[in-house]
Amino acid sequence: MIKAAAATKPTRAELELLRVLWPIGPATVKQVHQAMQKERADVTYANVLRQMQIMHAKGLLTRDESERSHVYAPAQSQNMLQTRMLKELIHKAFSGSGKALVMAALRKHVSQEEREEIRKFLHGDER
Repeated sequence: MIKAAAATKPTRAELELLRVLWPIGPATVKQVHQAMQKERADVTYANVLRQMQIMHAKGLLTRDESERSHVYAPAQSQNMLQTRMLKELIHKAFSGSGKALVMAALRKHVSQEEREEIRKFLHGDER
């Protein structure tokens, strides 16, 4: 049974592959492998192929089989997946409070430069 992408939470390795695939768009395993090798020399073609096949079976990737080399694409846009995962995090870890998430992030995980960008955004100085 194939799970729907909306119900599937990607693993860390799957997110790593999606972060490579989102900017390049629909691609063959070879193209994804080459892009991943730029960040990690130890990644093998066989591992990328297997990971992409698993992700297709889970509904995280679509696959065009009309050409000799199959072309894979993310089933969801980066923004859609990040939004869904953020909603889940807010619900589970912050009792549904977006404010609690933002306050936790601002206290410990945001640089002074990022704070200034956020301030400008909130005051409408940056569009």
